[in-house]
Amino acid sequence: MYFTQEHEDAIVRYTKINDNKERTELYIKWIQPAFNEMVDKIVFTYKFTSLPNIDDLRDECKIWLTTILHKYNPDKGSKAFSYFSVITKNWFIHKVKQTSKKAKREVDYEEASAEISEKLVLTEDVYYNVREQQEFWIHLWEEIESWDTNSMSESERKVYEAVKILLLSVDDIEIFNKKAVYFYLREITGFNTKQVVTQLNKMRKKYRHFKADWKEGKI
Repeated sequence: MYFTQEHEDAIVRYTKINDNKERTELYIKWIQPAFNEMVDKIVFTYKFTSLPNIDDLRDECKIWLTTILHKYNPDKGSKAFSYFSVITKNWFIHKVKQTSKKAKREVDYEEASAEISEKLVLTEDVYYNVREQQEFWIHLWEEIESWDTNSMSESERKVYEAVKILLLSVDDIEIFNKKAVYFYLREITGFNTKQVVTQLNKMRKKYRHFKADWKEGKI
């Protein structure tokens, strides 16, 4: 655990002070070592080592993280580890796309992109996967809880409450596929499939906004 609570606290402290001396001390002692380790692990975990000049890119990324350090806002609820690991991964993915464009004459872009995506999925590190998934579901639940039920129709509210019941009962449900989910929602609400789908579509719009913010590191 190279990115501990002490490192989290150091980053939070860094964003809340203006004293350059204290900021420098925090960066040298806590933040820089954590960023160095994080970038290196992400590079090897997602096989970005195949990028040309990867050593230079690693150093460039670490410098870039320093320049955006002040943009992290702990008040939004996102952990520093989750925030910086997501945007670091996206930074390297962007470099992969740039490299693919340069090699377009030799390799079909779509084929290369699919190959890269497949490698990312197959080689994903368990540590990052589990930790990011846990934080994702925690923030998703907070997002769902924050939805204004007063502005919902009675039908939408029933489906909304039914969805919350299913999310809280995940460990107790033996079968959890699309058909089973619709079955459970119909049983809980008393609605038919069309009525359930109509209300779910409204929630999907809110979920898509949440997921987009998560991918961009805004959460």
